[in-house]
Amino acid sequence: MTAIPLETLVTVFGGSGFLGRHVVHALAKLGYRIRVAVRRPELAGFLQPLGQVGQIHAVQANVRHSASVEAAARDADVVINLVGILFERGRQKFDAVQAFGAEAVALAAAAFGARMVHVSAIGADERAPSHYARSKAAGERLVLAAVPSAVILRPSVLFGPEDDFFNKFAAIARFSPALPLIGGGHTRFQPVFAGDVASAVVAAIEGRANDGEVYELGGPEVRSFKELMQFMLATIERQRLLVPLPFALAKFQAGILQLLPKPLLTPDQVELLRGDVTVSDQAKREGRTLEALGIDPVAMAAIVPSYLWRFRKAGQFNSTAIGSQ
Repeated sequence: MTAIPLETLVTVFGGSGFLGRHVVHALAKLGYRIRVAVRRPELAGFLQPLGQVGQIHAVQANVRHSASVEAAARDADVVINLVGILFERGRQKFDAVQAFGAEAVALAAAAFGARMVHVSAIGADERAPSHYARSKAAGERLVLAAVPSAVILRPSVLFGPEDDFFNKFAAIARFSPALPLIGGGHTRFQPVFAGDVASAVVAAIEGRANDGEVYELGGPEVRSFKELMQFMLATIERQRLLVPLPFALAKFQAGILQLLPKPLLTPDQVELLRGDVTVSDQAKREGRTLEALGIDPVAMAAIVPSYLWRFRKAGQFNSTAIGSQ
């Protein structure tokens, strides 16, 4: 991919989300002009201080409505799609957002001759039991059909100050005496810092990624779900029982939990946990990783304690998780 001049305009779909704010910050530091395309631009004002006056502005766009997508992509030199959902609600369905929504963004990028970077997820597979994973894979296919030169980035689970992984389980640990280990806690993850994924987006824009390639992004450590829970509990200095929960029972309980306004767990997420979320050996062999993009991934221990401290119990030190036998 040819490097893009810094004075160009970059449209970031989903730029106000967890990963989006890291991407916008990284682009702003390099001097790019940034158009943040979001469903509710009035809630994206917090991004303004990340750049200079006039450098960042928000516009309304919904990937389910092609006209708004086209308007947001107009005159852009680069289009970045970060839009994704963890669970379905109302009209926000996996296929509508992560498959056909991704296609709408790609078609708009193609119409205006813009470069494209699309963020998917490790585990994307159109044959997967998880609807989330199938829709992610369909989105990749549709993006590359519309923009064959698009760069696809597949991160593992993200960590960072606003993440929905460590923060969620640390919040549960404040009140619950036990944490479930779904499927026994054997699923392996390769957590990656959101700032490193943002750096990968920049690398793609700057010409360090190959056209039409799919890159898998993971951090420096591979840990089981159980080990991640132990790390989190040690970080917040709390003792909690870690209880193995078979997939069948977890799926049953998730059927109830998914009714919450923001579900703690859904049946589809249980299906996701049946497979490891790590960088594949093939991606390593073929040089489609963070390291291949010139990025040295940051370890969890260097970042996670800086934002989980608020979950610590005052006066409690040197606690550890109580592991199951």
